[in-house]
Amino acid sequence: MSSARVYQYPKCSTCRKALKWLELKGVDFEAVHIVEETPDAETLLNLMKKSGLPPKRFFNTSGKRYRELGLKDRVGTMSAEEAAEILAGDGMLIKRPLYVQGNTVLVGFREAQWEELHV
Repeated sequence: MSSARVYQYPKCSTCRKALKWLELKGVDFEAVHIVEETPDAETLLNLMKKSGLPPKRFFNTSGKRYRELGLKDRVGTMSAEEAAEILAGDGMLIKRPLYVQGNTVLVGFREAQWEELHV
């Protein structure tokens, strides 16, 4: 199985918890700073398709930038392409951690969901 990429923000407590969980499970992964190395729109669009989740799930809806840009009223009606463009413009808008391994994409850290992959 190939190594996982985990897009994360070092100051995010949920990201730190997820990375620690992966380490305890002995999972081989590459931690990617989501602000310094924000995925481009094409990559994000591909991740949305692989995940099968609606574009809204990729937004950090509790974040300051999300509120500042007034995305609450727009995000439900925008296309995946438009969402990917907006997300690619600011890594702080992306829900994290973002786990990617092959065709598996997990948005946010739900331990039970991650456990299914690494038992």
